[in-house]
Amino acid sequence: MHIGMMSPYSLSVYGGVQDQVLGLARAVRRLGHQVRVLGPCDGAPPEPGITSLGASLPTASNGSIAPIAPDISSSLRTIRALWDEEFDVLHLHEPIAPGPTHTALLTSTRPMLGTFHRSGASSAYSIPGVRYLASRLSRRVAVSPDAAALAQSALGGTYDLLWNAVEVDRIRSAEAWPTDGPTVMFIGREEPRKGLAVLLEAFSGLPPELRLWVAGPGTGTSALRASYGDDGRITWLGEISTDEKFSRLRGADVFCVPSIAGESFGIVLLEGMAAGTPVVASDISGYRNVARNGDEAALFPAGDSQALAKQINEVLFETDRAEGLVAAGDACAESYSMRRLADRYIDLYASVARR
Repeated sequence: MHIGMMSPYSLSVYGGVQDQVLGLARAVRRLGHQVRVLGPCDGAPPEPGITSLGASLPTASNGSIAPIAPDISSSLRTIRALWDEEFDVLHLHEPIAPGPTHTALLTSTRPMLGTFHRSGASSAYSIPGVRYLASRLSRRVAVSPDAAALAQSALGGTYDLLWNAVEVDRIRSAEAWPTDGPTVMFIGREEPRKGLAVLLEAFSGLPPELRLWVAGPGTGTSALRASYGDDGRITWLGEISTDEKFSRLRGADVFCVPSIAGESFGIVLLEGMAAGTPVVASDISGYRNVARNGDEAALFPAGDSQALAKQINEVLFETDRAEGLVAAGDACAESYSMRRLADRYIDLYASVARR
């Protein structure tokens, strides 16, 4: 099959949806299908097989900044790209997000499948006409019960449930980054809902031999660094490449994911599990999709810095606890491998194409 896979968010910017789009495209190609990824790019496309639809415009959304491209020039590039490529199926990620996916829903005559990632409030679902746009999808997929509930309440319809996935083999093959002491890692945009402030407060009371890596867009330049910049145990990495992310995950002793809200699925938890690193995460519904039994990750009440510090201490200094988390996490990550997800999507593509 010839598949067009579209992201409304800039493929040059770190983000969970973008990672899913690119990872799924690679997995589907390995299974013998032709895939072209279409989406905004700020600069050159990050890898081959991508058609750039122009630069993004950072837009506030769901407590975050979404790098979308809702401008006319991007719409014209989208129409041209869809005209040039005779796709058997179009796979639209976040189809209701303003920009290229809107344009595809309005103009494409190809069979279309949509995957809904978002949970929590979203102004995109209140745009006039979105129910009509969604009705043009031949099939709808949600990545979690929370994402399905949000989409169904705003758009109606029925949704297949297909979890997000991780490139397990790629993560496991990364070379572990060297450390000079017990090391905790954080990855994420510097936004209140990601919980970095909670982690920093917890870390200030942890033993002096610990180290903390803080990675992600914006980290290291804000008020948080002004408050904690004198702590020599903290390394402010800023934005890092995917390869460096996986390498540092492999080298860290604990991967901390302290998000407060707004997460529909714990894909970042799965990355830490696939790296063989114990995961400490906030106990929110999105992360419970992955750490169902509490064996796969050490969970703490969201926003509670004292409880977080206690969990980090236990994982770092109680060997049995860490080993149990690693073993359960490894099995969990394998069950969410990108290879398995690609197989499921190929079945859906064939079903949609037949229509």
